Amino acid sequence: MQVYQEKSTVSYNLEDWQKGYESLKQEFDYWIEDIEGEIPPELHGTLFRNGPGLLDINGQNIHHPFDGDGMICRISFTNGRAHFSNRYVRTPGYVEEQKAGKILYRGVFGTQKPGGWLANFFDFKYKEIANTNVIYWGGKLLALWEASEPYRLNPKTLDTLGKEYFDGALTEGDAFSAHPRIDPNSNLDGGAPCLVNFSIKPGLSTRITIFELDTTGKVVRKQAHSVPGFAFIHDFVITPNYCIFFQNPVSFNPIPFALGMCGAGQCVKFQADKPTRILIIPRSNQKEKIKILETKAGFVFHHVNAFERDEEIIIDSICYESLPEVEPESDFRQTNFDKLAPGQLWRFHLNLQNQTVEYKLIESSCCEFPIIHPEKVGRDYQYLYMGAADAASGNAPLQAFLKLDLQTGEKQIWSAVPRGFVGEPIFVPRPQATSEDDGWVLTVVYDAAAHRSDVVILDARDLNQEPIAKLHLKHHVPYSLHGNFTNQVFV
Repeated sequence: MQVYQEKSTVSYNLEDWQKGYESLKQEFDYWIEDIEGEIPPELHGTLFRNGPGLLDINGQNIHHPFDGDGMICRISFTNGRAHFSNRYVRTPGYVEEQKAGKILYRGVFGTQKPGGWLANFFDFKYKEIANTNVIYWGGKLLALWEASEPYRLNPKTLDTLGKEYFDGALTEGDAFSAHPRIDPNSNLDGGAPCLVNFSIKPGLSTRITIFELDTTGKVVRKQAHSVPGFAFIHDFVITPNYCIFFQNPVSFNPIPFALGMCGAGQCVKFQADKPTRILIIPRSNQKEKIKILETKAGFVFHHVNAFERDEEIIIDSICYESLPEVEPESDFRQTNFDKLAPGQLWRFHLNLQNQTVEYKLIESSCCEFPIIHPEKVGRDYQYLYMGAADAASGNAPLQAFLKLDLQTGEKQIWSAVPRGFVGEPIFVPRPQATSEDDGWVLTVVYDAAAHRSDVVILDARDLNQEPIAKLHLKHHVPYSLHGNFTNQVFV
């Protein structure tokens, strides 16, 4: 198998990477005709993606891409063909700013209204942007963002239908995380799949609410807990018996935000002298107390998976030395990758009986956006796929996909260098698959040379091969965040 090689030259040009952050202001609907290779005829379903599509409002740049309005992309596969559509989520803020032609709202990650601190002084109203994830569950297509209710969309037209409250399980102003986990075989539901998600209300103490939804989209279990301290949590993991959260060691000082000097996200500061707290919450027995373990400081945006083995819970996570801070006067397009520590893959062993945590580094190269076979969520597994830098060391934009065999340590890599940039891969099992890695890796790759994006289909069994197919879009798609695949087709 191909292995990483140490490289002395930089694999990318910063200007190429920057072009992937140009806004896409058009909405398209077309069959993809420009294709290298062939789409597997048995690949049947829809890939949904979500991410910030507008990085400026009528020429006024936003301060951080996470403040960009959510744009849903839909790539439908049927009978060896593929269809592309994209559409913005019509949140009230999006509609108002498009009508006004200027920035009207503060952004959580630093975007300010024009006019300096005085124009933003004691303005706590942020714009809902619905830009982080999109999932089809219980017959509903939902655009997700950390800080508000889901927005429901028409899967056939991508029109925005309004907010989703799950028959009253959510109330006005409730959040619903952008990183749900699907238990493929829930013990609590007779072996049926179950969607597990959470919301947090941070403060001096943080309230964590966990929701579990059956296959019809009904909330069948809900529990809430308060934990000490401020929590900034994007992702979590599940096992058949537990939900596990990493409470990153951060503090929050709201005064600069209240005074209009910066965004709320810029008031979150990493505390290297504090431990990371691991919260272990039982799914079935709500009377059982939360277990809280501590480990070394670090910051986690994304976990890979968790599973139970004997008295242990094993968790694989992408860890950073600290939280990358967003400075008020900074420009994210001028990121100096060499000055930032990369995300790396670590494995944590949580011994529930001894209340101890052990950890070890699994993959030292720069990596992010991990994905596994959907039937292995919460279970012991062998293979994972993730975006990675092209080189084996150092920090850089994601330009490759890395497959890691956790049993043998063997690696495979597919690279889009020098002018391609990647995001999150999605694993789709092949019908009648015979092994855990029997399927496809689907992804959207930005090609700076053509200033367009490609939908790339890789053979998940061997990333060293050339792609099965490259579907050339008529335009670029700004770097997205998360998405999901469903066997349903919407054209």
